[in-house]
Amino acid sequence: MTSSNAPSPPTDGDAEPQLAEAPRGEGGFHIGRQAFQAAKPQSALYIVSTPIGNLGDITVRALETLAACDLIACEDTRVTATLMQRFGLRTALTAYHEHNAARVRPRLLATLENGGSVALVSDAGTPLISDPGYRLVRDVVEAGHRVVPIPGASAPLAALVGAGLPSDTICFSGFLPHKGGQRRTRLGELARLPATLVIFESPRRLASSLADMADVLGADREAVVARELTKRFETFERGTLAELAERYADATVKGEIVVCIAPPGVMTEADPEDADALLTEALNDMKAAAAAKHVAQMTGVDRKTLYKRAMELKAQ
Repeated sequence: MTSSNAPSPPTDGDAEPQLAEAPRGEGGFHIGRQAFQAAKPQSALYIVSTPIGNLGDITVRALETLAACDLIACEDTRVTATLMQRFGLRTALTAYHEHNAARVRPRLLATLENGGSVALVSDAGTPLISDPGYRLVRDVVEAGHRVVPIPGASAPLAALVGAGLPSDTICFSGFLPHKGGQRRTRLGELARLPATLVIFESPRRLASSLADMADVLGADREAVVARELTKRFETFERGTLAELAERYADATVKGEIVVCIAPPGVMTEADPEDADALLTEALNDMKAAAAAKHVAQMTGVDRKTLYKRAMELKAQ
C-alpha cells in the first residue's frame, strides 16, 4: 500500500531466522534450508502480495513469481531487498511509485510488449489497496496484456477476521483525511452505511480520530483497534468508540493501525428473543433472505442461522 502512513515494511526481526544461503541459479529461491527453482511465467503483469509483518506469510506462488519474472517493480528497492535477501531472490528491481510512475511506466509496458513478465509489489501487503497502482493496471489492460493477481497478506482482511465484527458487508475507506474538519465530513458520509468500516490510521492521529469517530459515528458503536498485525506485539483492543477514544486519549502509540467499526445498530451479543423480534418485524416488508441479511447487519448473528429462523417464523 502506498502512503506516507501506510504500514511499515516487514523485517527479519519479526520472522524466523534465515537458515540457508541463497541459491544462485536463475529463477531460484529458498525456504529455510530447501532450495527451489521456478519455471518462467507467461508474459503478464503479476500483482504480488507480500507480508505485512511476518516474513513467513509469503506464499510459495509469490516466491515462484518473484523468482522467475523478468522485472520486479516496487515502491522502495531497499525495502523489497529485505524480502529478496531472506528468500534468495535475484530478480532485477526497479522503483515504481507515484512520483516516478510517468517515467517508469513505459519501461514496464515495453517489457510486456517484448513478451516479458513484470511483478508489482508494495512495501507491505497487497498492491493497489490504498495506493495508486491501479493506473498501471489500467494501462496494461488497455495495451492488451494480461493482469494476474497473486493473493496473499492484506492488513484490512487480517484486521477484519480478528475483530469479531460482522463481515458479510464491509466498507474499506483507507486513510481518513488528516485535517479534523475534512475527517469529520468523511466520517459523516460513512456514518449510516450498513457495513463494518475498515480504516487505516496513523499512530500519531489515532487519539484524535477515535474522538471524531465517537462523536460522528456514535459513542456506543462497537469497534476494534488492531495494531502491529502479524508482528511480535500484535494487539486487538475492543470496546465502544467512546471507550477506545478514552483509552487512547493520552496513550503513546507505536506501530501500524487498522480500525474496524461495527455497522450502526449492531448488538455484539444479541439475545435470541431480540433477534426473533427483529426478524418478525423485517418479515413484514421483506422476503426471508433479505430479512436475514438485514438482521445480521444489525446484530452480528450469522445470516444462515437467521435465515433458518426466518423460515421457521414464516411457517408458524
